[in-house]
Amino acid sequence: MTGADRPGDGSTSIDAAERRRYPVRPVVGVGAVIVDGGRVVLVRRRYEPLAGHWSLPGGKLELGETLTDGIAREVFEETGLLVDVGPVVEVFDRITRDDEGRVQYHFVLVDFLCRRRGGVLLAGSDVDDVALADPADLEAFALSPKATEVIVAALRLVGAGLP
Repeated sequence: MTGADRPGDGSTSIDAAERRRYPVRPVVGVGAVIVDGGRVVLVRRRYEPLAGHWSLPGGKLELGETLTDGIAREVFEETGLLVDVGPVVEVFDRITRDDEGRVQYHFVLVDFLCRRRGGVLLAGSDVDDVALADPADLEAFALSPKATEVIVAALRLVGAGLP
């Protein structure tokens, strides 16, 4: 959440999501592949983009915030979990165009491998639900091909013994 999105200031998460539409420049976002006991934490998005879809926890980086601080904050806000942030899994663009070809959303996303350190898994303010998914059952969550690709890459890092 940005300062303008925090409770008590009169704005809502819906307002924040709307401000990300038709940006004047790309928005930097962070995501987490949280591995816990061989399973992966997934969230079902409440707001656009991807409202109603399962994905990795994450969100927009705040001004003055480091990438690792940003992903730790987003994970806690969305899942209630405290994490140790590990290596970068992947950096990529997510660009969505409207029917007229205009850029509706443009995110540059940095996904990290994370390990659960504590907390209680629960759906936070920006998500409708959370799940601890067996990697063999990811198809049931209808993830985007890119999210599945990032999870597979993160699990390879885990298999290689990286944090």
